[in-house]
Amino acid sequence: MEAHHERTKEKYASNPDIDIAKSKNNFHIVQPETSYKRESDGRIEAAGCKTRKDSVRFVDTLITASPDFFKGKKREEIKAFFQAAVDFLAKKIGKDNIFTAIVHMDEKTPHMHLCFTPITEDGRLSAKEIIGNRTDLTKWQDDFFTHMVKKFPDIERGESASVTGRRHIPTRIFKQAVNLTRQAGQIQAALDGINPLNTGKKRDEVVALLDKFSPNMERFETQVRKYKREIDYLEKENTALAKKAAANEKDSIGRQMETARLQIEHRNLRAFVDSLPEEIKRQVQSPQKSQQQER
Repeated sequence: MEAHHERTKEKYASNPDIDIAKSKNNFHIVQPETSYKRESDGRIEAAGCKTRKDSVRFVDTLITASPDFFKGKKREEIKAFFQAAVDFLAKKIGKDNIFTAIVHMDEKTPHMHLCFTPITEDGRLSAKEIIGNRTDLTKWQDDFFTHMVKKFPDIERGESASVTGRRHIPTRIFKQAVNLTRQAGQIQAALDGINPLNTGKKRDEVVALLDKFSPNMERFETQVRKYKREIDYLEKENTALAKKAAANEKDSIGRQMETARLQIEHRNLRAFVDSLPEEIKRQVQSPQKSQQQER
């Protein structure tokens, strides 16, 4: 996580949105003095917290807004937005618990990763007590909007889960779809390149690509099933959303239409898998099936 947040890698194959050339524009609101592990462990030790093997030692939070909100804003205005966000969280979780808050300007939309050690006021390590449950988190988002709109009147509150009853679909699922679609394109290109002169070599290439693709596809489909209710709901709204977009209405249209596209990409990926030659698919075993056979 530290390597990702602090951009210590040379390449980020898992996240094609990162433009390394723009990473120099990233900035800290809270600068860590040492490694994330040392920052967190030092706070736990100083507070005298009791720990278990499964203790949550630090929490990563993501703060952002829609691309439209940031459009046209200068760097100082963006910095002021995230500073206000840090001020809000400092009151919620304790200023001294925060050990890093870095703003990424090298992806499509500015966003901040703020990490903190969940130490309570009476010196206990308890992420459960500080964060609470899903209802508590929705209240956090409501309170966050109330805090931010005072300084930024142009910010809008998205649809609250307490009203819609739906869960937020994590960004990682959208990125999984993009990565899988790219991998599927590579596999299809390899399949199309098979001819009588290179059958064996190309077949091995396809199998190797599928060995990487298949477990990722399984994980993706598991996540899609988990959020099926939310995805189906937003797909039904797709026609209405298109009309709203034409009328320049702003109520979370971009995100919702993204979700509709996610459903389409999922169907395309499933159709791609179904279209693969059976003799190729038989040579590729999913990790789940392999484990079952081993048992």
